[in-house]
Amino acid sequence: MSVINPVAKIMKTPYRQPLTDRLPNLKGFSPAIKNIVLTLLIPVVLVIMWEVLSRKGIIRPSILPAPSTIGLTLLDMLKSGELFRHLGVSILRVFQGYILGASLGIIIGFLMGLFKPVEKAFSLITGLLRPIPIVAWVPVLILWMGIDESSKITVIAIGSFWPTLLNVIHGIKNTDKKYLEVAEILGKNKFTVLTKVVLPSALPSIFTGLRLAIGIAWMSVIAAELIAAASGIGYLIMYAREISQPDVMLVGVLSIGITGLLIDVLIRKIEARLLGWNINILGD
Repeated sequence: MSVINPVAKIMKTPYRQPLTDRLPNLKGFSPAIKNIVLTLLIPVVLVIMWEVLSRKGIIRPSILPAPSTIGLTLLDMLKSGELFRHLGVSILRVFQGYILGASLGIIIGFLMGLFKPVEKAFSLITGLLRPIPIVAWVPVLILWMGIDESSKITVIAIGSFWPTLLNVIHGIKNTDKKYLEVAEILGKNKFTVLTKVVLPSALPSIFTGLRLAIGIAWMSVIAAELIAAASGIGYLIMYAREISQPDVMLVGVLSIGITGLLIDVLIRKIEARLLGWNINILGD
């Protein structure tokens, strides 16, 4: 019986080009073009599959309309101004609640991060209130404040407050001790240490909290509008569901995502401008 040499068997196996080498070569394109292609690749493929399955009747249009149908509905709502009207109301609510909640989060966060007695005084109440979901506050605030704008803005403020507070505290407490020791050796006063050492060190964490807060603010306003509102994107989505208009409903959902993305990009730009010294920001 002959023995097959495994090395010889491998040598006779025909060479197959790796899958990664068979993909389209992007070496001739700029990094910006590569990033755009990689970013849009999966969404475009999913949209094409969605459109094909809808046209073949595999996906029922009464449940999930085709992307082309949603696009036409979006154009109609843009021309009529209906989308801008509801979106403007929601953006105004988010702006008011976000400014209130983020400002309180920054102020209280600095006090808790800098002063131990303040942190101990707030530790119990923050530990009790922080785990409460935003949706749980909506009926409570409607009971206390009614269904006018104040209850919705307060919900948004609560949602914006917690991520800002926690990240401000985290940024202050994680200031490099070496910088504080150098400032002490140089005889710098407390105000100089705060403005020149602690604040710049905490800014990356603060901006992270602000970015998280704007996302939660959007979720908060939609939750409030779904329950009690006569205008806004949340109201538009709920009303479209009640009258069986899934295309209008999905246009509202899409507008939430696009608006949130644009706001996040804006905060990133502001962060990059203020934190030009941060190599991690420049690397992005």
